[in-house]
Amino acid sequence: MAPRIAVMAGGTGGHVFPALAVAHALRARGAEIFWMGTRAGLEARLVPEQGFEIEWLQVQGLRGKGFKTLAMAPWRLTVALREAAEVLRRRAPDLVLGMGGFVSGPGGLMAWRQGRRLVIQEQNSVPGMTNQWLARLADRVFEGFPGSFPPARAAVASGNPVRAEIAALPTPIERWAGRLAEDGHRVRLFVLGGSLGARALNQMVPQALARLPEELRPEVRHQAGERTLELARQAYGDAGVQADIQPFVADMAEAYAWADLMICRAGALTVAEIAAVGVPAIFVPFPYAVDDHQVGNAEYLVRAGAAKLLLESDLSAETLVEPLKMLLTDPAIRLKMAEAARAKAQPSAAARIADACMELVAS
Repeated sequence: MAPRIAVMAGGTGGHVFPALAVAHALRARGAEIFWMGTRAGLEARLVPEQGFEIEWLQVQGLRGKGFKTLAMAPWRLTVALREAAEVLRRRAPDLVLGMGGFVSGPGGLMAWRQGRRLVIQEQNSVPGMTNQWLARLADRVFEGFPGSFPPARAAVASGNPVRAEIAALPTPIERWAGRLAEDGHRVRLFVLGGSLGARALNQMVPQALARLPEELRPEVRHQAGERTLELARQAYGDAGVQADIQPFVADMAEAYAWADLMICRAGALTVAEIAAVGVPAIFVPFPYAVDDHQVGNAEYLVRAGAAKLLLESDLSAETLVEPLKMLLTDPAIRLKMAEAARAKAQPSAAARIADACMELVAS
């Protein structure tokens, strides 16, 4: 009989995409998968599209929320715990896998209370509050960045799972062979602000590019986010810089393959995908991330010589144009950084987590 595994992940792509990678690996190993998520998160669309059943919970985050949300928190948490307990009793999974997001809290706690095997994976360099709690209860703990959890948790540094089509891209030297040999090749710059965009990048990147000589300016693709799309278009127009500005990039594998260089935030998934592909990057971490975890995420590749780090508090056209100029003018440095990024990739992360889950079920 096929083992039944519940996957919990919700909210943003940073949780949902790695969880989907593991879910597919588990299904390929013969497991029956169902999902636990919320109707408000990205999982509500992506998970059914990938062919997985989903059970809905009513839960949302608490940190950084207003008084009304906090006042309602005890009631909402009670409802979510009751719903999670009912789903787990009805579906009776052999193992519950938590991949982050607020939905993992009620599901993980109820899995432990019901005596079910529990595995968690933390994507960020600083564990979220939910996973800090669940790590004390879990049978197995995985971390995307080495040293995220204290030694007492005995966490395994699995790396962060990435989508198969991204992991399958050729090496930097294979992707760039023709480009590096071309005379007059315009460097391709991919600016990635996340699905919601990044106002600071939308404003400062075009201003920095405007300070470059015309012959040095790259070909630009910029994911600006739906809400800030028009502001980004205005910023590029005001700066007199041409760019392909999109609200959202659906085919990320194609975009990574296209890029010679990136400017982006430092979400855990973005860092993992940059490493998997091998692309030099300038990271501008989101300054309001909980526990400033994006700085820690970025430093993983910065320490390896694969990326540059520029804090948003220091971001200006002047501070951005200097590292840009260096990377745009020296293909050898770009290639060296790309290969350093690729060397930090963990291409077997999804398989490693899936194998551990299957071993636990069989034990």
